[in-house]
Amino acid sequence: MLAGLDLAVIVAYLVGSALLGLYLSGRQSDLRGYFLGNRDLPWWAVSLSVVATETSALTVISVPAVAYLGNLTFLQLAFGYFIGRVLVAFLLLPKYYAGEMVTAYAFLGQRFGPRMQAAASVAFLFTRLLADGVRLFAAAIPMRVILSGFGYDVSFFWIIVALALVTIAYTYAGGIRAVIWVDVLQMTLYIIGGVAALVVISNKLPGGFWTAATAAGKTQLFDFTSNPVSAPYAFLTAVVGGAFLTMASHGADQIIVQRLLTCRNLRDSRKALVASAIVVGLQFLLFLLVGLALWSYHEGRSVEQLGLAAADEIFPRFIVEGLPPGLSGLLLAGIMASAMSTLSSSLSALSSSTVTDLYGWLTGLKPSDAEGLRLGRIMTLVWGLVFILFANLFSGTDNPVVELGLAVAGITYGGLLGAFFLGLFVPKARQTDAIIAFAIAVAAMAYLFVFQRGLIGFTWFTAIGVAITMAIGAALSQRHRSQETV
Repeated sequence: MLAGLDLAVIVAYLVGSALLGLYLSGRQSDLRGYFLGNRDLPWWAVSLSVVATETSALTVISVPAVAYLGNLTFLQLAFGYFIGRVLVAFLLLPKYYAGEMVTAYAFLGQRFGPRMQAAASVAFLFTRLLADGVRLFAAAIPMRVILSGFGYDVSFFWIIVALALVTIAYTYAGGIRAVIWVDVLQMTLYIIGGVAALVVISNKLPGGFWTAATAAGKTQLFDFTSNPVSAPYAFLTAVVGGAFLTMASHGADQIIVQRLLTCRNLRDSRKALVASAIVVGLQFLLFLLVGLALWSYHEGRSVEQLGLAAADEIFPRFIVEGLPPGLSGLLLAGIMASAMSTLSSSLSALSSSTVTDLYGWLTGLKPSDAEGLRLGRIMTLVWGLVFILFANLFSGTDNPVVELGLAVAGITYGGLLGAFFLGLFVPKARQTDAIIAFAIAVAAMAYLFVFQRGLIGFTWFTAIGVAITMAIGAALSQRHRSQETV
């Protein structure tokens, strides 16, 4: 049973995050201020916002389950993330800053033409709606479990609506500046919650958890023996696949690129991006250690022996049953924070991409600052309502769209990153070449996901998509004698 203190913490968080976002947002008077914060945000805040954005409720809930069922090899992804972000910092960020761009896809528009820019933007919109709709629903699952423990039978619909409305409020009013500063608060909150949970569990184990976990082989970090093709956390798969995955997510996905473009200059943007790799690795380590501690606390019992339906319920169950009053509310607020951070980031990125990438292509007009600001706010509201609808589509884990939503980024990321690489490294490639290569790569990755998912580790999806796009785009470019790009 939750105590009244827990509910008070949750309500205080919801109200406080909205008020803080509005207070720190400042007055937005033009498109640049609304979508880029006038490029005047400190790099350390941007770095924390990047980490908060890529951290969903699924991360907070599922990473402990990964360690509970396995070991620490998931952490190998962080090494690949570091390599990928360094490459993005020196290959792609200079292009974005040189062109004073608002979105990542503006580079594709300059390099290939408006149709390629629009195609990339549409793929981004599709990816975010599915992936982040699932994440918003995932945040509602532990909230409903915990609120039920307090005696409140609240439906998923109303939980999703409450989270979305608070997030829409500060995103609508304050734009990206409000989003980033609230991200900093939200990341601080769920990290404090994770550390507190680890301390509480450790104090319940007189001998600690590390010795028992080591004896059981659960502290293994590197995996050099598993099949690198099918095992997602084999060393080569995790590092190389993780590098390609983060190059796509942090170099070709507007949800992250928009944050990096709010820094004061290219140097600060690079610092924010590289630092985020270090922070996300430490974050992974924290929640993996929570999983090991829970394994020792439950004496290695299986999910079935614990009476749970899935491993993802292990941490939420402990939040309800094992934490003192107030701390349960803090952890729930942390899960809410991770969901709201992702949602606010998606709202801002979807709005900026719609106004900047699609509006001009559809109308042939470039909006003025005042009109762009008005359209940006309208699209924030529109996408917020769409997210509520999408999140409520995922009404149960037996819905096959849930699984597609969780992995859809792997389907589109390779084609997006491959299109950027075509623009950088294949001078003769033209718009038609890029669009055909991009479409074939996305179709091929969809086929692999549906029919070959068990045979190929998901961490390879982005790398395969890049290879397909580059190979087809480069081959098609050989038809052209001129190096004109449109």
